[in-house]
Amino acid sequence: MTAKKYSLVVVMPVYEDVEASGKLFKDLAGEFEGQVFVVVVDDGSVCQPVDPVSLSDAGLDGVVVKLRRNVGHQRAIAIGLNYVAEYLPEVQRVVVMDSDGEDIPLTIKELMKPLDSADVDVVVAQRKSRVETLKFKAFYLIYKFVFHVLTGRKISFGNFMALKPTAVKRLAVMQELWIHVAGCVLLSKMRIAVCPLDRGARYAGQSKMNFVGLALHGFKGLMVFAEDVLVRVGIVCALIAVSSVLGGIAAIVLKVIGFATPGWFSVALGILLLMFLQTGVLALMTLMLTGVVKGGGVANSDYKNFIDTVLHANSST
Repeated sequence: MTAKKYSLVVVMPVYEDVEASGKLFKDLAGEFEGQVFVVVVDDGSVCQPVDPVSLSDAGLDGVVVKLRRNVGHQRAIAIGLNYVAEYLPEVQRVVVMDSDGEDIPLTIKELMKPLDSADVDVVVAQRKSRVETLKFKAFYLIYKFVFHVLTGRKISFGNFMALKPTAVKRLAVMQELWIHVAGCVLLSKMRIAVCPLDRGARYAGQSKMNFVGLALHGFKGLMVFAEDVLVRVGIVCALIAVSSVLGGIAAIVLKVIGFATPGWFSVALGILLLMFLQTGVLALMTLMLTGVVKGGGVANSDYKNFIDTVLHANSST
């Protein structure tokens, strides 16, 4: 496979979303006129699998990487980036975007502009406006606050991003990429530029992401920084544990010198003991989750185990 004639590779995961992705293919073809190569990662679709003919009919070259099973949005992107790192290493611009139209093809050129600087490795899209419900916006604000408190970092972007080839290669070997793409970009210590862009509306259909899935996605973002979270939670737990011990000693002293009212000592000591035990359990659970997450990555060479077949598409023009 040769990739030298392409100025851009677009990686997008698709799951049961043929109508929206088909419209996106046409918009991409109209915007880049044959200079784009599309890597579609079909995330185990059963009812609406992506047909490479839809790429060809839109006037695009590309591949449809069909997975053996549904692995989720973030892992599908990881597989796509690993594929690009191995088979399309010479392409100078790589864009990761969703297939539903919320990432607007017309904004890709603006997103890529900061990559012209030698001091930028990755450009991430920060939303100027969102077509979202009030419930989602409130949850997102709370999530950003909790993320900042637990990790010491700010996150204000998602999967819509543009990368240089060196950035793609760096991310492809990071196991955290399989957990949370945006979190992995923050962890990578690459030079990041922020590009404010509007978010569009879905072309068709409904989002597959429900509230539980959204909460799980946010939790995975925290787990990318599991060590940082563990340290901060551990410090808080230690402070509470020490306070509980000191409070227990104070309660015993008051009981001994006769300042405790009937029943007060047993209640106070019981509450302080529960606080001490709960902080210990919380610290232990955090430590265990850290080990589970860090041991759950997938090696770069293993990404092919998820691929069932790779179907190629050539534009008709």
